[in-house]
Formats: sequence, structure tokens, C-alpha cells
Amino acid sequence: MDAIIIQYFESISPILGAFYATLFTWFVTAGGASLVFFFKELNRKWLDGMLGFTGGVMIAASYWSLLAPAIEMSHATGFMKVLPAAVGFVLGAFFLYCLDKVLPHLHINFQEAEGMPSSWHKTTLLVLAITLHNIPEGLAVGVLFGGVAAGISEASIPAALNLAIGIGLQNFPEGIAVAMPLRRMGMSRMKSFVYGQASAVVEPIAGVLGAIAVTFFEPLLPYALAFAAGAMIFVVVEEVIPETQLDKHTDFATLGFITGFLIMMTLDVALR
Repeated sequence: MDAIIIQYFESISPILGAFYATLFTWFVTAGGASLVFFFKELNRKWLDGMLGFTGGVMIAASYWSLLAPAIEMSHATGFMKVLPAAVGFVLGAFFLYCLDKVLPHLHINFQEAEGMPSSWHKTTLLVLAITLHNIPEGLAVGVLFGGVAAGISEASIPAALNLAIGIGLQNFPEGIAVAMPLRRMGMSRMKSFVYGQASAVVEPIAGVLGAIAVTFFEPLLPYALAFAAGAMIFVVVEEVIPETQLDKHTDFATLGFITGFLIMMTLDVALR
């Protein structure tokens, strides 16, 4: 990673760094949504492939960026060593499970509505579905920056930036996944773009909150890292992967998943 970028982030507050990094992931989402200015729809095969890529990045990030550091931070042995990560992981998955059951949202296929019954427009429900994905992503980046502020060796600026890059890469198809269906329904290009990028507004908020929480409550870090991992894996297994299996392009989606996994693994391991 460029030494100048790392030096810059080391010179500023980690909370501000979390904000800048999650702004980047938001902007990449907007980049994906901006394709509606050039295309009215995207072939379902490519959408499934990109969603598979998203799932691969999220699964790889959940282990190498979040769970592995959370386990390393524990100085206990045996089963007690993994206890903080296990508790945080379960809490993160349960948190997203509760949001999934309570918050009304609509899947990309416009057929599967979940959460409490609502009279909200389909557009709002679709944006909320992708927003659910982005909460743990922003939180994960923020928590790593918070660990830097707390001076914990397992958390570093390069690791936090690598995670932000990986999250940004998989946010690009998420922006497409919101904006393109809206454009196909007849919404204007500008409105489709606005709704598409709006799904990632929550990332800077979650990132800053995660960084602040860990900065002031250092013992929370292993739990917070695992919490973000549990939430991300819940999203992948409950929504992202099933979404790629609804059509006849499952092999292409699987290749997308493997590609995303390999890229995130490489970013996290080779570029630290």
C-alpha cells in the first residue's frame, strides 16, 4: 500500500481516519449506482456474478480482518482463548437477525419482502435491504481504526485500509444492485442514482460509532471485531448467496464468490 497514504492516516485521529475510509466505501457505492446514467438494466448473469463477488469479499474479510485478530487478542488458552470472539460473533449475527425480522425490506428480486408488515414503497424497502448489508461493513472498518487508537498491536492502519478497500470493491455491485432495478421500473436516472448511493450513507455513521466505542472502551475490541464478522456472515448466508441462486447463473455466481474471496484474502494477507 502506498506509504504516503499510510503516513497520512497515521498522522490524523483514527476516528477521523475511520470517517474518511468509510466515506471512500460510500463513494464506491455511488460509483456503482452511477452506471444507471449509461445503462437501463444489467444482465442478470452479471448481477449474480457481482453479488457472488460481494459474498466472497465479505466472508474473507470476516475471517482475516476480523475473527483472526479477535482471537489473537485473547491471552487465555484452550476454549477460553476463543470465547470473546465466539460471544461477539453470536451477538453480531443475532443483531442482524433481529434487524432482519423487524426492519421492513425488499430483496432485489422484488418478490421477497421481509420484516414487519409495512406500507412503505418498494423503492424504500429495496434501499433498506442493501442498507442492512452496509451496517456491519462500516462497523468493521471503524472498529479496526478504533483499535489503532487504543494502541492494540493486532489493529493497524494498513489492516484497516485494506479492509476499507475490500469493502469498497464489493460495494460497487451493491450500488448497481439497487440503482438498476429502480431504473428498470421506470424511475429517472437521477432518482435511481440517488437511491442507489443512499444505501451506503450508513457506513460512515457506523464506522465512526465503531471507532469511538473501541477508543473509549478498549476491552470491547475483540468482541466488536467478532460482532462485525458475525453480522457480515449473517448477511452473506441469509441474503447475498440465496439471491444469486434464484436464476440459472449459479456457476457464474460461484466463480464471482471465489474471485472476491481470493482478492480480499490477498489484500489482507499480502499487503499488510
